[in-house]
Amino acid sequence: MTGPSTAGGERVAPSGKGLATAKLGLVGSTIMGLASTAPVYSLVATLGFVITAVGYQAPIAFIVAFVPMFFIAFAYRELNRAVPDCGTTFTWATKAFGPWVGWMGGWGVAVAGIIVLANLGQIAGIYFWLLIGEPFGFADLSENTVVTTATGVFFIIAMVYVSYRGVEIGERLQNALLGVQYLALALFVVFALGSALGGAPAAESIAPAPDWFNPFAFTSFDGFTEAVLLALFIYWGWDTCLALNEETKDPKTIPGRAALISTVILMVTYVAVAVAAISFGGLEALDGQDDVFLVLKDALFGPWAWLLVLAVLISAVSSTQTTILPTARGTLSMAVYRALPARFGTVHPRFQTPGFSTLVMGVVAIVFYVGMTLVSENFLADSIYSLGLAIAFYYGITGYACVWYFRHELFESAPTVVFRLVFPLLGALMLTAAFVKSAIDMLNPDYGYTVLFGVGGVFVIGIGSLLVGVVLMVVWAAFAGSRPFFRGESLNRETPVLVPDEEQTYGRSVDGGRV
Repeated sequence: MTGPSTAGGERVAPSGKGLATAKLGLVGSTIMGLASTAPVYSLVATLGFVITAVGYQAPIAFIVAFVPMFFIAFAYRELNRAVPDCGTTFTWATKAFGPWVGWMGGWGVAVAGIIVLANLGQIAGIYFWLLIGEPFGFADLSENTVVTTATGVFFIIAMVYVSYRGVEIGERLQNALLGVQYLALALFVVFALGSALGGAPAAESIAPAPDWFNPFAFTSFDGFTEAVLLALFIYWGWDTCLALNEETKDPKTIPGRAALISTVILMVTYVAVAVAAISFGGLEALDGQDDVFLVLKDALFGPWAWLLVLAVLISAVSSTQTTILPTARGTLSMAVYRALPARFGTVHPRFQTPGFSTLVMGVVAIVFYVGMTLVSENFLADSIYSLGLAIAFYYGITGYACVWYFRHELFESAPTVVFRLVFPLLGALMLTAAFVKSAIDMLNPDYGYTVLFGVGGVFVIGIGSLLVGVVLMVVWAAFAGSRPFFRGESLNRETPVLVPDEEQTYGRSVDGGRV
């Protein structure tokens, strides 16, 4: 590893992988974690279905789904303190369980990113034409598959370019995009609750009740599990701040702290929006609605209803960029340790980003998006429903990896018992149960929009995408370049990870803070 260099009067140590260092503080890292979850888009995609599944218990469903996410966030924090590597799940699972499990953990991160990028591109294309089309009388273009697909591809390309140029410009962009999202959500909550509780509530409005937060008030177990599984999806993405650990000031502590803060902020946001939506719109008006915001926006915002449409568009575009970041860095780490061809480990000499991995991520996502759209838009819709399997898969692996990696020091103190054993294990077990329950439900031909080979298309896409990883892993294992990894030589428990040197002077990060 080369020695530290000097830039702008500050002594900065380069990363062992060539990535830029000390670019994000706690604020910037938290923003990246929040932006990756795309809070507005996530609510658009799930809130209506959760309300349909459990009615007034939607707020407590979001709280229950938060529990395993919060537990797994502690697993990420503890592992990152010990091994602050941008490969995250791949690196940690390899050190804990060996190369085969580690490779599949890395694949789980990659396949989740590819699938969601396709859907984010589609949402961005649709809402772009809804936003600019309505004032000029051509909103019908939002229903034109060719136009929306081309627009979605444009947004993916644009965000690949931003990611290619560096994490600093991406973080500054996310400051603005996330600000618009939370402004729209804050106005939604204030207007909805103000109207529902104010002097002139709508006929459908209802005051929030304590029973909405009662975990024992669910009337259907199937509805409860469906709602929680749906809610798991909207929390996914906060781990982006861990994938940027090598580009963060104090990489051993800030990313883990940002992950915990992100999950808590998301839980409060989702519960507040759910309560506000049900209070203002009433259960009957929202039951069965795909997009709650579109149903309520005109009644709440009047001529300013376009603000919610803009927020959805921004949310999708924002998440497109932040989804590229962790996947590209994951494949970079895999290549550095010989789990992928060396070309994936190429870092741009000027921008200090995983240039080749970023470009490949964009190309694969575009091919998947266009291919699924050409086959059937229903097939593309089913692909996003299958995403929960990949999420539960690699988050679960991370939880188990935490317990096993620290197995010799779990009982050194009360905090290690709680944060390295109890929380990670409970989170992993919950996600394993979610994975199994989801897979069984997805076998039903009525699950989703398509049927393949006599079972639900969602199951085929979800399980099939993970099996594709198995095939690719076996193929790569046949090449000579992979042998140091699969023999446990290039990465094992004792391998020093290629991370920034410990000795460095922390200046100010792009978000303006020292930490």
